Order: sequence, then structure tokens, then C-alpha cells
Amino acid sequence: MLVLAAAVVLLNGCEPSLSSTHTIPVGGTARTYHLYRPAGLTGPSPLVVVLHGGFGTGGQAESDYGWDALADEHGFTVAYPDGLDRAWNVGGGCCGRPGSTGADDVGFVAEVVADIPDVDPARVYATGISNGGMLVYRLACDTTLFAAIGPDSATQLGPCPSPAPVSVIHIHGTADHNIPYDGGPGQGVARIDGPPVPDVVASWRAVDGCPAPTATTAGAVTTAVATCPGGRAVELVTIAGAGHQWPGSAPRKLGGVLGLDPPSTALDATAVIWAFFSAHPKAG
Repeated sequence: MLVLAAAVVLLNGCEPSLSSTHTIPVGGTARTYHLYRPAGLTGPSPLVVVLHGGFGTGGQAESDYGWDALADEHGFTVAYPDGLDRAWNVGGGCCGRPGSTGADDVGFVAEVVADIPDVDPARVYATGISNGGMLVYRLACDTTLFAAIGPDSATQLGPCPSPAPVSVIHIHGTADHNIPYDGGPGQGVARIDGPPVPDVVASWRAVDGCPAPTATTAGAVTTAVATCPGGRAVELVTIAGAGHQWPGSAPRKLGGVLGLDPPSTALDATAVIWAFFSAHPKAG
């Protein structure tokens, strides 16, 4: 592990939190990730891997989605990997140069998790938006590293023949034109053509051996929850009228460049996903 740079953040005059950037070799390529570890963590802590969307970066995801502040409040570590050319290989030829060249992004994220000390292996989680959310699904298909995953504004592409059971929370807007909620080709640069989001989530209920979900609606938000064997759960959070965005985040100057719509104010996706993660450590 090579530490490229580190920034110390003082919190109320107490022990400093540490933000750092690391480089690790993966298949002969130097790959980078950013790490945030709050002050005062002792012993193994939960780890959340946050994956940026297409055209984004790890630093952009750290700045935009509020995970560092939540890590300070609840005591967990956050990693923000960088995709090659700001994209991820998620299967099905998507996306960008990583998708066309077969970049080993699954291997990269696995190396990131292995590179971080003092991590509780029963509480390792992955979340991401858009292309990053699709890599979250690919990680669940191809590894057993994660206790739970939380894709937002994403879909699942490529084969997933024999995944291990994992808890899932998926957040999606019904007006997402880049990755349509009802499936089919999107309007973004990548023209992502995935299955209907409810079908993706239903496939994970089948993997986890879950019963039919129970749905509740509050305002624009409908939450369908299935409580599954082994303490797992599969949850679909649908936001009526929301587009391709991270709900609850601040409006971004580069949102249009990243292909994102204005963030929904119907919920705070970061808080909702963390509450789900914290309730679902790895079973058994």
C-alpha cells in the first residue's frame, strides 16, 4: 500500500480524523482509492465502500453524498475507489473503457477491502450510484465480501449465475430516464438497457429465499420490505417522480455533466442506506 497524501481533520479539538489517498496494484495497473476513518475508532469497525457513478470520481462521491459526516456520527470507515477513466466494468460490455477492455474492477474493490486495516469482516458493505450501483450488484454476484449492498439509480447487467445470499436495499426514482425503473434502454451516453428494477430486486429475494414483500407508502416514497432467513432482508425504495440522482444530497454544480437530475428531497439516501446496513451484519 502506498499512501499518496493524507489530510488530518480536527474534530472539536479531539483526536483527528484522517482522510488519505492510497494506490494499490491490480493486474499491473496502479489503482487509487480514498479512505476516511473517523477519530476515536478502536478495534475492528464497519466499512462502507462507496462507488461513484459514470463520469464521477471517488473524491466527488465523498464530497457529494455525505458519508463522512455519518461515519463520524456512527463510527465506521468509508472507502471511495476511483474507476478507470471515471467508469466501471459491470458486465454486459458496460461501461466506457473499463467495460470494453474487461478491467478487473471486482478484483480492485476486493483488494481495497483487503488493504484497509481494522475492518470487521461481518460488517463490510457496498453502495453506489448509477454505474457505481451496477458495480455493487456485480460485487454481490461475484464475491462473498459484503453483508449488504445498497445500489441507487442502478440496475444489474451481465450474468449472475450463483450468487451468495446478501441483504439488499435498492433506491430508485420512477422518472429515471438514464436507467428506467421499468427497464429498457436509457437516454444517457451509455444507453444502459437493463431489466425492470422490481425484477432485479425480486431476483435477490429468490437468492435469499425471501417471502413476498410488504409495501408501505409515505408521500412520494414506497418501501417494499421482505424479511428473509438468516437475518437478511431485501428492500426496494421507490420514489415517485424522482430522476437519476442521490436522494437527499445537495444540488451539484457538475450534476448535469455527470448525467444526474436534481436530488429528491423525499428522503436522505445516505441515512436510509446506513440504517439498513447497520441492521444487517453478515449472517452466520
